[in-house]
Amino acid sequence: MKRREFITLLGGAAAWPLAARAQQPAMPVIGFLSSSGSPADRLRFLTAFRQGIREPGYVEGQNVAIEYRWAQDQADRLPDLAADLVRRQVTAIAAHDTPSSIVAKAATTTIPIVFASDGDPVKLGLVASLNRAGGNVTGVTFVTAELGAKQLGLLHELQPGAVRIGVLVDPNFAPTQSFVSDVQAAALSIGKQIDVLEAPTGRDIDTVFARLAQKPIDALLVGPGPLLDNRRVQIVTLATYHRVPAIDPLRAFAEAGGLMSYGTSITDAYRQAGVYTGRILKGEKPADLPVMQSIKFEFVTTSTPPGHSASAFPQGCSPLPTR
Repeated sequence: MKRREFITLLGGAAAWPLAARAQQPAMPVIGFLSSSGSPADRLRFLTAFRQGIREPGYVEGQNVAIEYRWAQDQADRLPDLAADLVRRQVTAIAAHDTPSSIVAKAATTTIPIVFASDGDPVKLGLVASLNRAGGNVTGVTFVTAELGAKQLGLLHELQPGAVRIGVLVDPNFAPTQSFVSDVQAAALSIGKQIDVLEAPTGRDIDTVFARLAQKPIDALLVGPGPLLDNRRVQIVTLATYHRVPAIDPLRAFAEAGGLMSYGTSITDAYRQAGVYTGRILKGEKPADLPVMQSIKFEFVTTSTPPGHSASAFPQGCSPLPTR
């Protein structure tokens, strides 16, 4: 081989790694949108989501990036946050709750969206049907609003002497009306009096409990929604101070010291949403992925109320250690 030909060949070989690197695709980016306050409020759910995207082979910081947008319980900020993710041309949007799911769908018809919603996604207009989502949106739906009657029944079983029961709700949360209607119907059937206590902000929660001094209740049923979920410690503290036994949809409520919780395993739902997001990053289309329905439920209590034993709880459920 002539010297000139050898030098040319050597130079070409040296350029191969550079060319290969230039052809490598950019790291995909997930836009994570939430109406909640901060990652600290949702750490457990974030961990579950990250576990979910690991199943199809994605690890944050290694082969996928996540851009987080938190509305800090201010729903009016969501449209701007969603628009920012669209401008950044993220690969997919993971909508963390019902309000962010609705806003994300309104923001783009092209970027794939995976929602985790506790409302009916068909009634909310997120998808055409559960089996055939259609368009650029799919996700996981978990039951919360539909569990009000069951939660009232558990409260009645553990506190049979309770007559006047307060139902704490966020009136701005879309499924609230359906939740209240179910609870009122269930209360009528067992002779309970229901007082609907509306709290659209964290400050209103304080006001609601302050009024209980003039108009006390025997027990409290906490409704679904991101605002009340994020304020669980505040609600537990106030319920304890006013000596009001309470039930909530999330196990984190009982773990924070509330009497008990009954609801869907939200962590499992967010893991499922992570799996779907990873599958979309690998090339699957939202229109081909049916909406998943989370069917794993949890009943948790901090202690066994007087007159009850652990055997009174549903099979597979047991009280947490008394705090």
